[in-house]
Amino acid sequence: MSTTEEKEQTAGEQGGEHGPEEATHEPVKPGAWRFLIPIGAFGAGFVSLLFFGWVIFPHLLYGEKQQPVDFSHVIHQEAVDEGCESCHFFREDGSFSGIPRLENCVQCHEEPMGESPEEAKFIAEYVEPGKEIPWHVYARQPQCAFFSHAAHVKMAELECATCHGPVGDSDHARPYQYNRLTKYSRNIWGWNIAGLKKKTADRMKMDDCAECHEESKGHKDACFVCHK
Repeated sequence: MSTTEEKEQTAGEQGGEHGPEEATHEPVKPGAWRFLIPIGAFGAGFVSLLFFGWVIFPHLLYGEKQQPVDFSHVIHQEAVDEGCESCHFFREDGSFSGIPRLENCVQCHEEPMGESPEEAKFIAEYVEPGKEIPWHVYARQPQCAFFSHAAHVKMAELECATCHGPVGDSDHARPYQYNRLTKYSRNIWGWNIAGLKKKTADRMKMDDCAECHEESKGHKDACFVCHK
């Protein structure tokens, strides 16, 4: 065996079966893409939480009830002479009649007005037995809050739609949604769970009241003015 062959054989034995070049090769370092795995997992989890909080959670938090009678503001405004004040009016003592009692309804509905199924239901279930209608009140305030319609309608001369929206244009009673935990109407806590302002009337929450007072009066009223 020649000297050259002996050197090659010796090198092969030292390098093992993979050869001299592979024996001295350094281990491969982890690629940078591996650091993207936890970042991607965090991003996916964050998006999932947002989806649950803004889309799924409201459906779990809020329940829904139908009004006992499907009421059309459009039909009633066309049928009465005084418009909204025929049903929603101020009493002599200054208190406000927000939800009309059955005696107000009977003035027109002692006999059926038309032949609609809702009219027949109203006469049979409430007018004939003299039973008050258990309306679900969208704007009912918590017991700790005091609200004066006279101060806002008579003194501030606000339109009803400023706080309640264009209710007079509704032809059907929309479902009443309520918070399953607090039992308060969703109108009080707001329909937009993200807290974003809308161009439509949404003046039922405390921060909306404070914002309106600041715009009109230049300052915020003390808490005890509304909270007793």
